[in-house]
Amino acid sequence: MDRRSFLAAMAAASLPLRAQAAPETLKFRDLYLRGRTLTERAIGLAGQEVQMIGYMAPPLKPEISFFVLTKLPMSTCPFCETEAQWPDDIVLALTDGPVDPVRYTDLIRATGTFEAGFETDAETGFLSFVRLRGTRFEKL
Repeated sequence: MDRRSFLAAMAAASLPLRAQAAPETLKFRDLYLRGRTLTERAIGLAGQEVQMIGYMAPPLKPEISFFVLTKLPMSTCPFCETEAQWPDDIVLALTDGPVDPVRYTDLIRATGTFEAGFETDAETGFLSFVRLRGTRFEKL
């Protein structure tokens, strides 16, 4: 190894490890084409970590491990009972522990693994079409 190659290798070794890329931002308008038809972007992000910006609907009860992320502030939780009633401006955000709620008018950034397809949660009976799993959030 010549001197130039050695110095280049030493310089590369001293650089900090490359930071992990930030999750893709997924906007509510990027979810659906029409009705319950997901966009190619949403389909392509399934199984990947994404971040979404929105509002936390008031929780159904204390000590729950999920919340509903909404496009606009809602003073009541948009709990859905059937597939036909699923609105296109909410996302179920499943967390790994109890949620410490924020005011429904506070904008938040939620980050989690994006999933799509109808699913009924066995524990809560909550029906969802799009979800963030392992969600973390922060007030903006």
